[in-house]
Amino acid sequence: MPMPRTGNEPITARSPLRMRLWLSIWGLIWALGGTVGFAIEGRPGWMAACAALSAVIVVDLVMIVRHIHQGPHYQPGRDIPPYEPPRTRLP
Repeated sequence: MPMPRTGNEPITARSPLRMRLWLSIWGLIWALGGTVGFAIEGRPGWMAACAALSAVIVVDLVMIVRHIHQGPHYQPGRDIPPYEPPRTRLP
């Protein structure tokens, strides 16, 4: 049964870490393929761009795996209800 909307979803949104993990792996495969392909073709500028993109993707993968390993606070299951928004006063 889906959870009812509370109106605070943007504040309490959860990141789909496993989907991000697989999309990052897919992007890393393509970026590394581009790096190798442009290196073979002798295009150093494009090779460097793909290599830089690969480095960014690797850093993102490290952060994703770190958040997954931190447990249910970062990747809760369907049995965990949405978080309540923080109660703050506006000035």
